[in-house]
Amino acid sequence: MAQVTRRTRLASIAGFALSAAMLTGAPLVSANDADIIRRGDCTASSDWKLKLSPENGRIEVEFEVDQNRNGDTWDIRLKRDGVVVATGARTTTGPSGSFEFRRVISESAGSDSFIARAVNRRTGEVCRGTATSNF
Repeated sequence: MAQVTRRTRLASIAGFALSAAMLTGAPLVSANDADIIRRGDCTASSDWKLKLSPENGRIEVEFEVDQNRNGDTWDIRLKRDGVVVATGARTTTGPSGSFEFRRVISESAGSDSFIARAVNRRTGEVCRGTATSNF
């Protein structure tokens, strides 16, 4: 019986040590420190996220809308400094009823202001996100 208790105690100590090592070790991969991320609500129940990331002298722009409904088509327009640089359409898919619109845009001198706008064809809901980079 004493041997079983000792094994249990050793296993508990080993588990605790492993947990402590994992907590103090390298963090999980996450967004780059230079990334700019903005989030917000759309005009109905959907949410948006706009992320700007430096990418080899260019800017990666990711616009994501989470609607929690599959099969709706959204029309997207991306502007940089007031000029349309990309358009497209995306349909929400499972499992979360979301879509992502991604473009890599040439970087200009100074800061770049982006506006991403998506309109749901079925409901007319609008999602509009803004972010400014200075990479």
